Amino acid sequence: MAVSWRSWLANEGVKHLCLLIWLSLNVLLFWKSFLKYNQGPEYHYLHQMLGCPTETKATFGVHLKIVGDWTERFRDLLLPPSSEDSEILPFIQSRKYPKLYIDGPFGSPFEESLNYEVSLCVAGGIGVTPFASILNTLLDDWKPYKLRRLYFIWVCRDIQSFRWFADLLCLLHNKFWQENRPDYVNIQLYLSQTDGIQKIIGEKYQALNSRLYIGRPRWKLLFDEIAKCNRGKTVGVFCCGPSSISKTLHKLSNQNNSYGTRFEYNKESFS
Repeated sequence: MAVSWRSWLANEGVKHLCLLIWLSLNVLLFWKSFLKYNQGPEYHYLHQMLGCPTETKATFGVHLKIVGDWTERFRDLLLPPSSEDSEILPFIQSRKYPKLYIDGPFGSPFEESLNYEVSLCVAGGIGVTPFASILNTLLDDWKPYKLRRLYFIWVCRDIQSFRWFADLLCLLHNKFWQENRPDYVNIQLYLSQTDGIQKIIGEKYQALNSRLYIGRPRWKLLFDEIAKCNRGKTVGVFCCGPSSISKTLHKLSNQNNSYGTRFEYNKESFS
C-alpha cells in the first residue's frame, strides 16, 4: 500500500531528521578537530612519537609536544597536577603509570645524512625530533661515518622551543672543539619572535649565543655559501618542517651553481 509523503513525514520524518542532524554534527566535529591539529608538523607528532636511540644506548627518549586534548590527557596520566610544567618524569613518586606499546624501530631518510661527506639538515619547530638520533649518533662516535661536515639549521617561533635539544647541541659543539674539529658541525638557530630571548642566553648555553639569529634564514645565500665552501662536492639536503620551507629547499637544490656543487634533496615523510 502506497504511503503518502505527508503520512511518512508525520510518522518517520522527525526520526530521520534527528538522525541527519546527529550525523552532520559528528562530521562537523571531525573536520573541526582535524583542521585544528593539521596546522603543521605538530599533527604528525600526536601519534608518531619519535625516540632518539643509538647503537650504544640501551634506552631511548620519547619527545611529545603538548598540542590539544589528546596530548593533554596523555600528559595528565604521566605527570601529577602539580608538575605539569616539569620536563622530567617523576619516577620517584609511587604512581601507577599506563602500559605503553611501541611499534618499531623504523628507518628514516635522515639516516642517509651520515652517508654524505657534507649534509645540510633543516628543521622547523618540533620537526627537529628526527634529527636528534643523528646528533646523538655523532656524539657517540662520528669517525665510522662518511660525514665530515654538517650544517644544522633549526627555525622556531619561540625561544623556549630551543630548550628541547639545547643541551645536546652544546655537548656536540664542545665535543668537536675538544677534538680540534670546530668546522665539523655548523649550527644556526633562527628565532622568528623576540619575546623572552633573555631566557636562553646565559652561561649554560654560551656556545649557542653566537649562533642564534633573529628572523628567518636567507635560503639562497645559505645555499650559495655552502656551494662555495664545498666546491665540486655532493651535499645531502634533509628537511623536516613546514611545506613552505620544504618547497623552497627542493627548488634551490635543483638549481645549478657556478661552483660545481650538487645538492640532493631528501624529505621526511609520514604514513
